[in-house]
Amino acid sequence: MKYINPLRLKVLMMMFFGTGILGIVIGLTIAPTMSSNSSLLITFMGVINLCLGGFFGWIFLTQQPGKQDPRKRKPKKK
Repeated sequence: MKYINPLRLKVLMMMFFGTGILGIVIGLTIAPTMSSNSSLLITFMGVINLCLGGFFGWIFLTQQPGKQDPRKRKPKKK
């Protein structure tokens, strides 16, 4: 898998966790007043977002540092 910048992974992780928690809270509190299908769908999408946040967290914790391409090195100053 391609190396991903750790800052980008942290931002993705927080976005997915935040929207997942928000989706579950809205699905379980606000949406049942609308209809049962919409509350189930919103809650399910929140769970999917939590899973994606966990996946990006796993990538963040287990990825190896990227190797520098020798062709992209800056020339040494004399």
